[in-house]
Amino acid sequence: MSAPSIPHLSTLLSRGGSRGRGGRGRGRGGVETDPSASRAALHDKTIQGTDGDAASSRASAVTLGYLTDPYALAFAQIPPPRRYPLINRGTYVRTTALDRLITLFLSSPTTSKKQIISLGAGSDTRFFRLASTYGTDLVYHELDFLTNATAKVSKILDTASLKSALQSTLASPTTISVSSDRSSLHSPTLNIHPLDLRNLVTSSAPSTLPNLDPSLPTLILSECCLTYLPISSANPILTHILTTMLRPSTPAAALLYEPLHPRDAFGQTMASNLASRNISMPSLQALPTLEAHRGRLRTLGLTQVGGRTVRDIYASSSASEWISLAERARVERLEWVDEVEEWNLLAGHYGIIWGWRDADGEDGGVFGRAWGRVPGHWREDEKGMDELHAASLVGEN
Repeated sequence: MSAPSIPHLSTLLSRGGSRGRGGRGRGRGGVETDPSASRAALHDKTIQGTDGDAASSRASAVTLGYLTDPYALAFAQIPPPRRYPLINRGTYVRTTALDRLITLFLSSPTTSKKQIISLGAGSDTRFFRLASTYGTDLVYHELDFLTNATAKVSKILDTASLKSALQSTLASPTTISVSSDRSSLHSPTLNIHPLDLRNLVTSSAPSTLPNLDPSLPTLILSECCLTYLPISSANPILTHILTTMLRPSTPAAALLYEPLHPRDAFGQTMASNLASRNISMPSLQALPTLEAHRGRLRTLGLTQVGGRTVRDIYASSSASEWISLAERARVERLEWVDEVEEWNLLAGHYGIIWGWRDADGEDGGVFGRAWGRVPGHWREDEKGMDELHAASLVGEN
């Protein structure tokens, strides 16, 4: 599905949350074992449809000055619906934090060429925003449902600014290859693959993808995508990419944006509201806390891990760890947010988690140099949520 804005915030606010529909998600969803079943098909369609919400939320934040993205309006209705300040701030913090980690990776001096695999990319504009800076040094892959991939390819071909940004990264426009039905696009820099991620855990799973280099340092990006799948599917998907599509010795990382804390009062309301939209998040129940996510990445062989809630990332501005004081002051002048308690509650239920492996050891490799000093270790203030969710799990057994 698509990129920047905290997913489904509008459904979580008691008054409806946005001036218009709001929220977003990107994923490969469905807990049904039979993909052809009507319930599973409806769930998939619902998840695919959230991409339009995502594009509108991103466009709202751009229009109001939170973010700079010259490509956002290409994927949104014009004029975009104006979201509530809480949603705009969430979109800003989430996008800024992810961009920081991605930029640190791409700017790491250990190698010039690097690769990103974006799961459920939808209308995300990140490749185009990165193109002018990294050009031929970035190989970008987007994996999404056929419907969303086709819409993305068509939009690129029919929009001058998007097509120009892609062509600027290529030695020749003739290196772009598009399928006759516009469902896939391949080039030395951007590749869009119409692929249901669930197919990566079947016996017919592809061992590679067009233009995917198994030896390049690679970042796997998942923004509220794998949460739509049970752990029994989500973990094998990551394992397949990390150990089959990539060489086990290749420096690799996962960068995830996920909902958290489903078992406190707010989390239960969140899950109920999402269920009313036919949206289920099985991985949210299995990975309810930051520490659970860190542990999950460790089991996948990403030995160095970190995680922070959206609330903590925004609050850490005082130490300039994520957002400078001057930048935070600029953002807070854009719109007045008077529901501070609601913001803290809402933003505390979403987190960014990252983990990596390096061929050259903990500190000297691509990701060690890029992320080694980014604070993401367990902190004492996580203890309450860890204990609450551990107790809930015991009670359910």
